[in-house]
Amino acid sequence: MSYVEIPAYAKINLSLDVVRRREDGYHELKMIMQTVSLHDTVCLETTGDAGIHLECGGAVPCDSTNTAWRAAELMFRRYGMTGGLRIRITKRIPAAAGLAGGSADAAAVLRGINELYDLNLDAGELKRLGLHIGADVPYCVEGGTRLAEGIGEILTPLPDFSGIDVVVVKPGISVSTPWVYSQFDLSQVTENDRPDTVKLIGALASRDIKAASQYMKNVLELVTIRKYEIVRYAKKRMAEAGAEACLMSGSGPSVFGLFADRLEAQKAYAMLSEYREWECFIAKTV
Repeated sequence: MSYVEIPAYAKINLSLDVVRRREDGYHELKMIMQTVSLHDTVCLETTGDAGIHLECGGAVPCDSTNTAWRAAELMFRRYGMTGGLRIRITKRIPAAAGLAGGSADAAAVLRGINELYDLNLDAGELKRLGLHIGADVPYCVEGGTRLAEGIGEILTPLPDFSGIDVVVVKPGISVSTPWVYSQFDLSQVTENDRPDTVKLIGALASRDIKAASQYMKNVLELVTIRKYEIVRYAKKRMAEAGAEACLMSGSGPSVFGLFADRLEAQKAYAMLSEYREWECFIAKTV
């Protein structure tokens, strides 16, 4: 095999809680993550030219700082592969948006190289490799509806929540995840700011979006919304557009809404797309 094409799916956070700051400086998290159908397309092809060759669109670097490049470099080094690899990424997931676009691309490269070079690595090994690249990469390897703990690498499958209509908006700003965590003050978080993970899991299992909306919280909103009022406004507009539940994803600034059916989601998408400076997407949970 000399060519594979892998979809790299975005994620949203149905909840995000920070449990504590660890001794190594990382934050220990407890969050529910969900794959959505919005995706980049990652194409991998072996070439006669040695080394890694990366082509990508969007506002992302096409060099060794790109997570896709780092994933390929890690695989080449770990498994002693030779020859050349061309990676072409068709970007649809916006960068610095809280949707794990870079992590999704890296996960797709890991999976694609595993297939392209017949390495026969299992998902557990791919997730272990992914953790060297970023905390969200193991989740992006696995996908679906998952409880993520630790720094995001401890994954527990939850009842399937696929087929739910989603609208995602990214206001015309980008947010640095390291900056958000550097500003996060755990002592300022109240119980009302935190998600109720147990009750949320129950609501998701029964596919009750309205019930889930009561328990969906993201404590990082305390930082991002304080700095960027536009995120609060995006949540307000999402609710006014008919979302049964809405939340900021990750460290932001993207906001998503869950809808009862496709028609309601399409109406909201049309309404929110009128904001020219916003990127707007319609998708489903997968």
